Amino acid sequence: MSAFRTSADGLLRLATSGTLADRIAEQVGHAVSPSERRSWERSLPMLAQDLADAGLGQVEMLVEYQLPLTSKRVDVVLAGVHPKNADDSYVVVELKQWSQAESYEGSDRLVLVEHARGPRLHPGVQVGDYCEYLTDFLGVLSHRRSPIVGAAYLHNAVDRDVNDLFARRPTEQSRIFTKQRRGQFLDYLRTHLAPTSGAAAADRFLTSAVRPSKHLLTYAAQELKERSHFTLLDEQRLAYELVLHAVERARAADRKSVVVVSGGPGSGKSVIALSVLGELARQQRSVMHATGSRSFTQTLRRYAGKGSTRLKNLFGYFNSFMAAERNGLDVLICDEAHRIRETSVNRFTPKAKRDKARPQIDELIAAARVPVFLLDEHQVVKPGELGSVDVISAYAKQLNLDVEVVSLHDQFRCGGSEAYEEWVLDLLGLDGGEPSVWTGDGRFDLRLAESPEEMEAFLQAKQTAGETARMSAGYCWPWSDPRPDDSLVPDVQVGGWTRPWNVKSDRSVGDAPGSAFWATDPNGFGQVGCVYTAQGFEYEWSGVIIGPDLVARDGRLVTQRTESKDPAFRSRKQLSDFEADRLIRNTYKVLMTRGMRGTILYSTDPETRAYLAALVHVKRLVETTYEPVVDGAALHS
Repeated sequence: MSAFRTSADGLLRLATSGTLADRIAEQVGHAVSPSERRSWERSLPMLAQDLADAGLGQVEMLVEYQLPLTSKRVDVVLAGVHPKNADDSYVVVELKQWSQAESYEGSDRLVLVEHARGPRLHPGVQVGDYCEYLTDFLGVLSHRRSPIVGAAYLHNAVDRDVNDLFARRPTEQSRIFTKQRRGQFLDYLRTHLAPTSGAAAADRFLTSAVRPSKHLLTYAAQELKERSHFTLLDEQRLAYELVLHAVERARAADRKSVVVVSGGPGSGKSVIALSVLGELARQQRSVMHATGSRSFTQTLRRYAGKGSTRLKNLFGYFNSFMAAERNGLDVLICDEAHRIRETSVNRFTPKAKRDKARPQIDELIAAARVPVFLLDEHQVVKPGELGSVDVISAYAKQLNLDVEVVSLHDQFRCGGSEAYEEWVLDLLGLDGGEPSVWTGDGRFDLRLAESPEEMEAFLQAKQTAGETARMSAGYCWPWSDPRPDDSLVPDVQVGGWTRPWNVKSDRSVGDAPGSAFWATDPNGFGQVGCVYTAQGFEYEWSGVIIGPDLVARDGRLVTQRTESKDPAFRSRKQLSDFEADRLIRNTYKVLMTRGMRGTILYSTDPETRAYLAALVHVKRLVETTYEPVVDGAALHS
């Protein structure tokens, strides 16, 4: 695990020689800002001097320690020996240079800090969360008599200027110390650390197995059971039982195996994933859930995790397992596995790790005794994504692993309409079929709009009536950052109609929710979603604007990659026209299959509108906008 390691005495020597920041930057690996370097140079020597003054110069300091399976870093973990029982002892320290802070609108979890924009997390909450996470995931901490402790050290502040911080009742994992309380801080350090070498304790901490603790799994099983009302049907139930069987067989035979679950949108892949997660947690198996989608993972953390930091930590990302222990988990559930990438390397990956990068699929298979992959091959929409049944199966077989493949045929989205799913595949030329005329099947409501205004009015009526509705579009317009006044730029322009894209970041902008919650927050209506935001979600009514990247010419749909504004297309010089064509078609496959009751299509291109009108035999929206739809049955002409 990544951290810069030295004793307190060693850190003071580096600070004196002026090489401290260089040594830490070399170890951390990512680009280090000048403010980060200044923070190290100002805060770390003060903590090291406090340790030396307390007689604890041999205690090990793990600086910029990266929390396992995350990209988050802790300022310092102190490793040493407990003075009472001689056990390994660990203290998490969060260093703050704040000189003034006050409660944010009366909250005991949020604070306003001088010269900082917007509210920050209370430092006691922050360090307490770090302690809880480490206890939940590090094997070295799982059977300890004394838990890991933590403190926030505001070494520039006096009590009166941060008085609001003390209103929150401290625990052993969330103590607060100021420079005015330095004497108390030294006593606190002596209470938990003995004046002897911490090298062996640091060794055990840095080489510890990483897996969810039994306490966390018990908690997760209880929470998921209480919040889940999943009913698994047919192939869903089969996939669920197969996964559980594979886990039991791998445990009994001491042999790895791989399970691949393939199905279209709404076939229940994520329901299976959450059901398996809850059941395995109940059985005390070490299990985690991972995806390649920030929006999807953040939403699972919000809704499945329901305000519980501990439960949220079971939901991670595909690129979290670069340094994971081989077979450290019993099961790793890889949801949305079509989003597996070539490698986990990104712009934040340290050079040392970048040079040793393995294929991401290798990392995921290695991380668990039974890796489970749930995917839809027609949802690969971004260059570099390569998750498919064939790729995963072939890789597993190269490793001489057993592979179970389960196919989910039944549809639980799109009104349960298999006919609509097939119509979309044929329209987009994704399964070898020819486009056909849609006359309705009594289960799903497909309509055409003559304008974006007409589409939006129809969806607004549904939203007002208490149903969920969203508009999405192909990535054919630029995507601007918010304006200085915290308003969104209406980038999506069709004639005189303009609307903004969904928010780029996870932070809300005005009333608009962060990108991860566009599909699930009612305030997402009014922004146009892109494929990366819509993928993995569903809503009752889906409006899709087909941009100039997909047009009808001479009686068939063709793609125009030059019309795409997706940065992922521009940054991939090796992306062939064939690959670009497939990604654009897959994008519209995803967008057109988000609706559970109905989809409304509008094309910006007149020839394409005429082409669709010949294939979709339904009334125009303006004639049926306010007609009722009973039990999902569409009113067709």
